[in-house]
Amino acid sequence: MTGMGDQSMASVLLSDAGMNMTNSTVAMDFLGEILDDSDLQPVDIAISQAFWYGITAVIGIATFFNLFWTAVLKARLRAAVSKQPYPASPVNPFMKAVATMTAIFRELTYPQHELSWLSPWIKSPPTGIILLLSVYLAFVIGLEYHGNSISGAQHFQALSLRAAWLTVAQLPLLILLAGKNNLIGVMSGISYERLNVLHRWVARMIWLTATLHWGYQEYGWSQYGLTSMERATDICYPTGGAIILLSQIMCRCLLSAGIAAWTIITWINFSSIAPLRNWKYEAFVIQHIILFVGFIIAIMIHIPVTYPRVYVYIPISLYVFDRLVRSLRFTCVNSRLCRATISALPGNVSKIRVQSSRLRSWKPGQHIFLSIPRFGLLQSHPATIMSTPLSHNGDLIFVLKAHKGFTRRLCKSATSSTTSLLPPNKEKSDAESGISTHQTHRALLSGPYGASQSDLAAFSSTLLIAGSTGVTFILPILLDIAQRAKSTHLPLRQLSFIWIIKSSTWIEWIADDFYNPVASLKAAGIAFDINIYVTCDEEMTDANTTSPSTGRTVTISDQSSGCKCTNTEGPCCCTVDISPIPSPTDCKSALPNPTTCLSTRPSGPYTLHSGRPALEDLIWGLLDKAEGESGIAVCGPLGLGARCRRAVAGISDARGVHKGSGAEGVYLHVENYGW
Repeated sequence: MTGMGDQSMASVLLSDAGMNMTNSTVAMDFLGEILDDSDLQPVDIAISQAFWYGITAVIGIATFFNLFWTAVLKARLRAAVSKQPYPASPVNPFMKAVATMTAIFRELTYPQHELSWLSPWIKSPPTGIILLLSVYLAFVIGLEYHGNSISGAQHFQALSLRAAWLTVAQLPLLILLAGKNNLIGVMSGISYERLNVLHRWVARMIWLTATLHWGYQEYGWSQYGLTSMERATDICYPTGGAIILLSQIMCRCLLSAGIAAWTIITWINFSSIAPLRNWKYEAFVIQHIILFVGFIIAIMIHIPVTYPRVYVYIPISLYVFDRLVRSLRFTCVNSRLCRATISALPGNVSKIRVQSSRLRSWKPGQHIFLSIPRFGLLQSHPATIMSTPLSHNGDLIFVLKAHKGFTRRLCKSATSSTTSLLPPNKEKSDAESGISTHQTHRALLSGPYGASQSDLAAFSSTLLIAGSTGVTFILPILLDIAQRAKSTHLPLRQLSFIWIIKSSTWIEWIADDFYNPVASLKAAGIAFDINIYVTCDEEMTDANTTSPSTGRTVTISDQSSGCKCTNTEGPCCCTVDISPIPSPTDCKSALPNPTTCLSTRPSGPYTLHSGRPALEDLIWGLLDKAEGESGIAVCGPLGLGARCRRAVAGISDARGVHKGSGAEGVYLHVENYGW
């Protein structure tokens, strides 16, 4: 760095040798020389700029790969339209080399391990995120100590100031990763909620560098017995005037702003761990915003007036910009009245249908923030849109499971009022719908956001896996592919839909949504199957049992069940994995009484299993039939996502994907519960 040599030389000359440190005047002068950062500041400014050079380079690389991958998928769609053979396979040596490197990268970054002995306090992210965070940690620590070998009395002061500059330099990145409308997400193609884990770890890195700043400074002063003197010189004693007491209090507060900022960032990080964050999420968001404002104010006060404050002004601007964009979008979407109708479904679930004349376009898998003032005036809940713009008459459909707060009140209201899922203007009688039409509620929408998954119609084979309410993310992908298959030829030749639920009654959530995709995909020549795995249903046991809800006897064979429990032990919560049956029978033939099996609903175009799916076998079967790259989308609990990640990485390595074996690649996108 420029001037580093002169800085080091000046620092070597700064020593207490020969000084009488018991003399307060001498000690005060020596403290002033230690605190003099005129030589240190230019180098630290250059280091903070180097930090942003590195961050910009990473964003640029992510942008390049995002654009490249988007171009590859579009090329596949064009190749399919022109009826080229194997549109989802690499067509030239360059693309084959890219596919090989991509396969190696995926095998390295996909795996995720569950830390059951630390859960729920610590959740391990995928290996790719761990590697990225490790590089970020090494980068920041490297900048902290690079060329910072100043000896003499200013050694620890130099380390402290470097850490301070790195702390403020990270503030714009912190906000860039937090905003719902942010530049990093647009350029990299990664939605804000997937960037949120990086946002939290940048906040932890800010805490680390702030702690280094404070610790090095305190230790450096204590080496020369100057801590008490430094504290004494930090206290102001205003004289004269009618506001002496107020002035003294303000002065003390101003000079303690650094400690206040460290205390705030410490609490922000502690309160952001998963159990506390999810305990009262609405309260967490409110206190999070208030504390961040307090943190910025404390930083502004703490930074000397002679220091540039660009790294504080930028995050303030970014935050204001994000809020303005969100407010404008919110105003536009809600400029006309949105009405919500609610229906209670099995499993403590509410199904909401919202009519909006303004929000007419969204991508499969996107979510909005839903607010129904009657059930929470200042509360909005993230809800994945389970419909597509071309399905359900263009209305937005949501399925929310009751937990606490807003969702619990919503479910109780739906249960008590039996409000209709059908909007009042739909021409369908109560007798036809089986549900009474009672009341609607004013709804407020913010969004849509999210959906950073690749186009799953651009693969040769696609596997869609949903766990419980994760079907709200997976189903619109299926509906979108089926709708597009009507009008264009897609690369997709095989599509499998897997849904894992606890009770067969949960099929009612989406049972009517299966029929159109089945017909559309069959007409397009795409092989399609739906398999539903019921893991905890007392009506689906390994032997002849009596259904408590109907009083009828149900028989399930060992092959189709996989369960080893009986209803005498309570609900049959299966823990074994069952492999796909070579010639699966549907629910109607597997169970003598399909009404009992599906809880008063006719059997649909799906195969019903009792037990947990053997995911590895399902993935192997998908890849064995693929004529090009395969795509897998998963949404459900953390354990389901982690298991799929490990399975895909292991199978890809075992098959030698794009490594001379002839095996094609596999893309994986995982959405997990949590916020």
